[in-house]
Amino acid sequence: MNEPATATSNSPTTPRRRWRGWRIAGIGAAIAGVLGLAACQGGHHGHHWRHGAHVQMTPEAAAKRIDKAVNWVLDDVDATAAQKTQVSAIAQDALKDLLPLRAQHQAARDQAIELLAQERIDRDAIEQLRAGEIKLADQASRRLTLALADIAEAITPAQRRQLAEQFRKRWG
Repeated sequence: MNEPATATSNSPTTPRRRWRGWRIAGIGAAIAGVLGLAACQGGHHGHHWRHGAHVQMTPEAAAKRIDKAVNWVLDDVDATAAQKTQVSAIAQDALKDLLPLRAQHQAARDQAIELLAQERIDRDAIEQLRAGEIKLADQASRRLTLALADIAEAITPAQRRQLAEQFRKRWG
């Protein structure tokens, strides 16, 4: 019979290492997710669940989440306070640029509902709406990519390699 393997402190399967890996993997996902969520939310469309309640994330709440995500992930690469401040500022600037896009996205959702509820379906209008949403998504994606590149430049090459290795371990 095979004996069960025991986890060592260096094993990537120990709960502590697994948790650390998730935190590292969260830098891009957390920042991009918070920025994207904040940019696209509002009204009844944008919300997160907390203790079973439907709560809208405000720009202030999104900014706080960005700060937490930055500190949470950059702690693992021994980032300095100055680096954390710089990365947070980059993410906050991206958030400010992305927030105006949410109104356009909301208007498009409302228009889609109206178009699909009509007696006659206007395929040309639906296509125009789809094309506009693609342009909006591309604009948001470009801004997120710029922010992530700026963030990468704010940390050292060694820190980037360390984060990249953590991403590889987590995502294969």
